[in-house]
Amino acid sequence: MATDHKNTLSRDELWRVELRKAKKNKERTDIPRVRMNELDAAYRSRNNEEVNLGLTGAQARLEASRCLDCPSPSCITGCPVGVQIPAFIKYIETGRFLDAAKTLKETSALPAVCGRVCPQEKQCEAQCIHLKMKKEPVAIGYLERFAADYERESGQMSVPTVASPNGTRIAVIGSGPAGLSFAGDMAKRGYEVTVFEALHEIGGVLKYGIPEFRLPNRIVDVEIDILSRMGVTFVNNCIIGKTLTYEDLRADGFKGIFAAGGAGLPNFMNIPGENLIGVMSSNEYLTRVNLMDAANPESDTPVLTGRRVAVIGGGNTAMDSVRTARRLGAERAIIVYRRSQEEMPARLEEVKHAREEGVEFLTLHNPIEYLGDDKGRVRQMRLQKMALGEPDASGRRRPVVIEGEIETIDVDAVIVSVGVSPNPLIPGTFSGLEVTPRGAVAVDETTLRTALPDVYAGGDIVRGGATVILAMGDGRRAAAAMDAAIKTNV
Repeated sequence: MATDHKNTLSRDELWRVELRKAKKNKERTDIPRVRMNELDAAYRSRNNEEVNLGLTGAQARLEASRCLDCPSPSCITGCPVGVQIPAFIKYIETGRFLDAAKTLKETSALPAVCGRVCPQEKQCEAQCIHLKMKKEPVAIGYLERFAADYERESGQMSVPTVASPNGTRIAVIGSGPAGLSFAGDMAKRGYEVTVFEALHEIGGVLKYGIPEFRLPNRIVDVEIDILSRMGVTFVNNCIIGKTLTYEDLRADGFKGIFAAGGAGLPNFMNIPGENLIGVMSSNEYLTRVNLMDAANPESDTPVLTGRRVAVIGGGNTAMDSVRTARRLGAERAIIVYRRSQEEMPARLEEVKHAREEGVEFLTLHNPIEYLGDDKGRVRQMRLQKMALGEPDASGRRRPVVIEGEIETIDVDAVIVSVGVSPNPLIPGTFSGLEVTPRGAVAVDETTLRTALPDVYAGGDIVRGGATVILAMGDGRRAAAAMDAAIKTNV
């Protein structure tokens, strides 16, 4: 699995020692953090172009020079896939951008994706030593995106080295981030990997759940192409549990199965009026817009766009939905959230972008009823005003009802984004799997092995709705555990 530059990753290499000597730590920490180049808000709010434009080479090298190349880099401990962060950043500082990209690929199957959608501010960047000095952390995510984009645009895409084929077939259920990460790691180990995807597009939630203004499909396709060049086979329009069963996979000679079917079952609030026309889940809304061209009025099944659109929720999917509604012509696009903005789980960058694009935030409000017209279409929503109480199990302050304080607003489309549950198909058709009370596949926390010895599981089918990078971390852990089990015939 080694690459040509593997031996240069050590902090003790002469070039890195000299680089640290070239600039004092105080000089590095005094450099202001780079700001991402972005499209103008008024322009971008009416089209689907990617909002973040990336860094220039000069910006990337300057930002990379802020990194202190710590002897015990805590940023790596904050990364679920264990990217060698100081090494790739120091390559950028010296202008060796292609080496930076190769370093990322040693542990991450999706560097260009992660550089765009991962919550670095809660993971690697949250562990940056700059924070202890009351400075802004190194922009690790921006630099990851830069290196991956530079390699792609250079036309010199590297393919990670794979071991000689070992003749063992492995099946992956789902082509989202957990499945792709697992597939990449197993391919590197010499396994014959086949990824089965239920939809017509490969990429899972990366394609159907994240709009192109945040993650263009062409970026995902490039990452998938690299996996194909590593020997991974992709089969779309194949629903495991229906098209093929667990028994079929075993009969076809697959010695291990990784279930990464995601969390495609939307949650609703079970309040009056949820069955009205115009009330839909964020899963349905984003999937139809992102994968089915439903925003096109000439589509066979056009999505209801709406002039006054309310999105219920405060996570990244809610932000994706409300910003999509804005781009589809909503004159008033509103986030309705029962806590305050400080408690929102969405990334700060997504909240910032939404505000800049004209999205309204109606916080400390919770819907209690949707009202329709005589044709069954939603026309209004009744909102209960809330206050914040003591923190709950999540650490956020609990929303408390203000008795008698109810407001009614006009809407003609409502998108419910209050969480998702694991897809029930795999748990329901793989006899012998154990399931948690919330419908997730039960696994060993260390190995991610299920009650079926040859089946491992990870990502949202285990966690419920979580982040891309956590799902990728699951894929890597499961690959290491399955490989060890196969080699020892356990």
